[in-house]
Amino acid sequence: MNPVHRREAICATLAAAGAMRSAGSATAASPPVRQPHYTPRAKHVIVLYMSGAYSHVDTFDPKPRLIRDHDVSIGPELRSAVSGQPKTERYLKAPLWRFRPNKQCGTAVSDLFPHLRDVMHEVALVRSMQSDHRDHGEATLQLHTGSTTVAMPSLGAWLSYGLGTFNDKLPAHVVISEHRPYSGPQIWDANFLPGVHSGVRIKPGDEPLSHLQAASPAHLQKMELGLLETLNRKHLRRRPGDAQLATRMDSFRTAKGLQDLAPEVLDVRRESKRTLALYGAQPGDRTSYAAQCVMARRLIENGVRFVEIIDAVGACRDNWDAAHRDVSTHAKYARRVDQPIAGLIKDLQQRDLLNETLLVFCTEFGRTPWAQDGKGTKSRN
Repeated sequence: MNPVHRREAICATLAAAGAMRSAGSATAASPPVRQPHYTPRAKHVIVLYMSGAYSHVDTFDPKPRLIRDHDVSIGPELRSAVSGQPKTERYLKAPLWRFRPNKQCGTAVSDLFPHLRDVMHEVALVRSMQSDHRDHGEATLQLHTGSTTVAMPSLGAWLSYGLGTFNDKLPAHVVISEHRPYSGPQIWDANFLPGVHSGVRIKPGDEPLSHLQAASPAHLQKMELGLLETLNRKHLRRRPGDAQLATRMDSFRTAKGLQDLAPEVLDVRRESKRTLALYGAQPGDRTSYAAQCVMARRLIENGVRFVEIIDAVGACRDNWDAAHRDVSTHAKYARRVDQPIAGLIKDLQQRDLLNETLLVFCTEFGRTPWAQDGKGTKSRN
């Protein structure tokens, strides 16, 4: 008599229960599927995430009264008596940059983004978003997972899990992040979903992914992977329902696919000078934000479902955050991303990819229209 281990018994019981539930569901009458108002077109998502929380009133949300009431006091901030912090006076601050309308649709965008303003007729601008948190880490986590208290899968993981990929040799969920963002890898983690749906992080540069070059000759690696697959399948049959083992097997297949395709897909140097110029990238460049936008387009062009570019310069020490420093620093970061994003929109349109790609430009929260450092200062809370 073969002994039955506790883990195997639990897995077998859960598998049987799932089978019974599936059988019962099959016999029940299925409710009619409700069709959406519009035929779904989006096949890919590219998220352009600006870490640090840029000021919406200096970028995409003009407030004419701020110009009129510049340096007008609106009273001290209400603080808890328990905190022991002194109340500080708040002064309204006019935007540092002039807002001008797009010539076709009339949407006003500040002079921080002249290239992006020129393509605003292709953009749906949402000005009603708000955040529940003022902490960068919590707000970043909420934006990406919907929660700050319970560990949840990221948006990219959900899309990978629900829709899969168009190319089995590439992951469905890719994150381009030169530096570690607020909340770290949690914002692209799969959590309780199978691990294969976690984002594969790419670091811009000469080696975007480690170990892309096979350590063994191709014929030997094929034999090694074949043997590993056979052993793992036998192992999985003895342990039905082992999600971790199944995920590990999927990760081996994805890794082999990355070795086959990624060196070509991620090499933006293969692009024409004309295309690179559209993004503002220089020939040979593999690290700039422009190069990252080109890389994102190449990834979705090759079947990747979800790509996120995280603009977290300097490991969160040098980003869009202007709470305790001059908001004029926005100019530096806007120059870095303005032309590349506009170029990405134009390039996707030229390749008939814009009508099937959801392009999302966002940050973790906005900024107050006032400063607490007194008159004459240019910071925003």
